[in-house]
Amino acid sequence: MSTLVLEGRAARAAWMEEIRATLWLAWPMVLTNVAQTAMTATDIMMMGRLGANTVAAGALGANLYFAPLMFGLGLMLATSPMIASELGRRRHSVRDIRRTVRQGLWSAFAVSVPMWAILWNAEGILLAMGQQPDLSAAAGEYMRTLMWGILPFYGYVVLRSFISALERPGWALAIVFAAVGFNVLANWCLMFGHLGFPAMGLAGSGLATTLSNLLMFLGLAGVVSYDRTFGRYRLFGRFWRADWPRFRALWRLGLPIAAMVAFEVTIFNVSAFLMGLINAPSLAAHAIALQIASISFMVPLGLGQAVTVRVGRAYGAGDAGGVTRAGWTAYSLSLAFMSVMALTMFTFPRELIGLFLDVNDPANTAVIAIGVSFLAYAALFQIVDGAQAVGSGMLRGLHDTTVPMIFAGIGYWGIGLPLGALLAFRYGFGGVGIWIGLSTGLAAVALLLLMRWLMRMPPPARRVAA
Repeated sequence: MSTLVLEGRAARAAWMEEIRATLWLAWPMVLTNVAQTAMTATDIMMMGRLGANTVAAGALGANLYFAPLMFGLGLMLATSPMIASELGRRRHSVRDIRRTVRQGLWSAFAVSVPMWAILWNAEGILLAMGQQPDLSAAAGEYMRTLMWGILPFYGYVVLRSFISALERPGWALAIVFAAVGFNVLANWCLMFGHLGFPAMGLAGSGLATTLSNLLMFLGLAGVVSYDRTFGRYRLFGRFWRADWPRFRALWRLGLPIAAMVAFEVTIFNVSAFLMGLINAPSLAAHAIALQIASISFMVPLGLGQAVTVRVGRAYGAGDAGGVTRAGWTAYSLSLAFMSVMALTMFTFPRELIGLFLDVNDPANTAVIAIGVSFLAYAALFQIVDGAQAVGSGMLRGLHDTTVPMIFAGIGYWGIGLPLGALLAFRYGFGGVGIWIGLSTGLAAVALLLLMRWLMRMPPPARRVAA
């Protein structure tokens, strides 16, 4: 048998192994993301039982809470490529991995403190923004119980990054599903006063989320302390010792990730505000279309988290072929899945909207008609959104975060938002114009990230890490 044939078989085997490894790592991450989304959806559903004003106050508070929360989340995500590349360099490394995890937890506390100071004054901030006094007061009470969940949530994210880099993400999935069930029970008790608890209303929902986040952190902390695979790292021993060099290294890598996440989150916040300026049916249709898109986005988001680990480990090991296979495998899987979702949105828009609204109710006719048009653009949006989610994860594995941050700023705020506003209000496209702008901005970011990957992707003969 010729050498060429043997090399071809070896290459195919390597690609198939990469596909299996990526899927094995990604599926618990995807389900973990879905479960965390379900927790938020549960909160909203239970708020609805207390009336429209409660939902409105909860939405006001959530919008104020979500943007800084996601910024800090981006910072915590820097722990994943740092741990993965270290494992690639030295498979049995303990000390350097422990340093990164500990400084991730230190960073969680450092970023939570200013957020607490801001959110404690949520009522005054909302009043200064011109919101209704009664809604602002209720949102302020909500924030004063919800805000304490930031620190345990970040701690959970750091520990999840640690076990995911070790390619053992199943524990995080099990714990977050337990937390979803606990969150439902805690909301039921604390919002409505069941089982002898006081009826706290909206503040009870915030407390339920805080307790659920604490459960997630303590559960994962128990796992990494007592499971033999993780226990040898002794993550919490002598935790009080400062490690400023590693702390600074984490922030250098993490701040651009945090800014990139913030650019993406805030453009969607602004798009909702712009929809509200058009009319109420457009805003409702926009919310439904985004919810549908967000559910399918959990798959490329999980693949992006997985590819950071896979690329990071190959990068740390100096395996140029491994870097290439890991990146393109996740990218191809994401495009394939999102293409199926795009076809589904094109083919069954009314059926998808019917999951959220009664399509036979004449009162919903305007929202459904607008929503169908939005889903046509959301279908295109899916493909480029999946591409940018995985593309950014690929580059994080190479510790490349600053240039992708710049790309996000250009794509979302330099192209997407101005184009959407121009088409919506200057040229009369309405809500469709905003969706065209969002899709164009995401497409620009996806293309720039792909070009960056092609530039950074190592030649096969070159070692990529010291």
